[in-house]
Amino acid sequence: MPVTEVRASAEDFLGMPVSRFLREFWQKEALLIRQAFPGYKAPLSPEDLAGLACEEAALSRLVTYKRKLDQWQLRTGPFAESEFPKLGKKDWTLLVQDMDKWDSDVRALLDRFRFLPAWRVDDIMISFATPGGSVGPHVDQYDVFLLQVQGHRRWQVDASTDAPRAFRADAELKLLQEFTASDEWVLEPGDILYLPPGVPHHGEAVDACMTFSVGMRAPSQAELIVDLAEELAARLPEESRYSDPDLTEPNDPFEIDDAALARVDQAISSLQSLGAAEKREWFGRFITRYRAAGEVSAGPRVPSLASVETSLAKGGLLLRHPFSRAAWVADGPTRSGNALLFVSGESFAMDRRSAHVLASYEALDDAALAKLDAAGRTALGELLQRGHYHLKRASRTRE
Repeated sequence: MPVTEVRASAEDFLGMPVSRFLREFWQKEALLIRQAFPGYKAPLSPEDLAGLACEEAALSRLVTYKRKLDQWQLRTGPFAESEFPKLGKKDWTLLVQDMDKWDSDVRALLDRFRFLPAWRVDDIMISFATPGGSVGPHVDQYDVFLLQVQGHRRWQVDASTDAPRAFRADAELKLLQEFTASDEWVLEPGDILYLPPGVPHHGEAVDACMTFSVGMRAPSQAELIVDLAEELAARLPEESRYSDPDLTEPNDPFEIDDAALARVDQAISSLQSLGAAEKREWFGRFITRYRAAGEVSAGPRVPSLASVETSLAKGGLLLRHPFSRAAWVADGPTRSGNALLFVSGESFAMDRRSAHVLASYEALDDAALAKLDAAGRTALGELLQRGHYHLKRASRTRE
């Protein structure tokens, strides 16, 4: 069955109502959306991207392909500026992760994806490729929206249910040993290709091109279980151990008998007895630190909350650190008026309106501050001291 192709409209940039997209395509089928962002202009140039890839703090990769030998090479940044002119004019790709954290105009693109839970969004990765540039046929384990921004890229997808997924052993990248396309298109600026997890795909630059990749976060079940187990283990005192005060003489001293296994079940019973409220708090802290892009720390001079309030009253803004991740959850099974705010793995109790404001507002002004209850203000003060916000004072104008 061929992949569905639709054309976006001014009303529906997905080419259909959000409800239909979520019902029929999200995590189910690939979708090609023509002109989802007509006329969109990249807020930065390939040279800007290369410059950022030279910075120590940026997460960058360079993939080159020796076509005659069918050899792929992966290198990680930072790179020296002098390296790029030596790469030649074809068959290489530069990728920089977390561009939404580095550029506010790139981050603004995420506003169009608020039909998805914000805490599910990982980052916007930008790739620049010369003609023939690619990262090879591969499979992602998360949803991704591939927005063509400059130039043209040929995308191939294997939408068959029995597509082979074995990896090549001779490449640093996780490339597929076999790949046969069921669908193929050339994407133009403004087009989006949506891919759910597990769909084999291959993109190759037709000309020098730039692609924005809006990727989702999807922790594995193993990651969830390990983190939860570590969370519970940290709560247990050292003296909580496997014990057998009811021990009787065994028939075979080398056998792990049923009584021993029952005691093991008792020893790990905390995994089974975790309450709903505890699970909400654990998951909120976990998901707001999962795949964190970078560390958040306070500067040498942090203003007090009182001085911030004065500045906001004069037109200033309190800006959240771009690396800070925030979400909130209603506190308690009855989902009362209380809530927990999570910021980069920490939790704070407050009312629901305060939690919504602090989670969803990237910039706080005087009006936003007025919406916070006392607990919300206290939490804001703590977050300010830990570097999650910085103050932008109102500019002075000459009369």
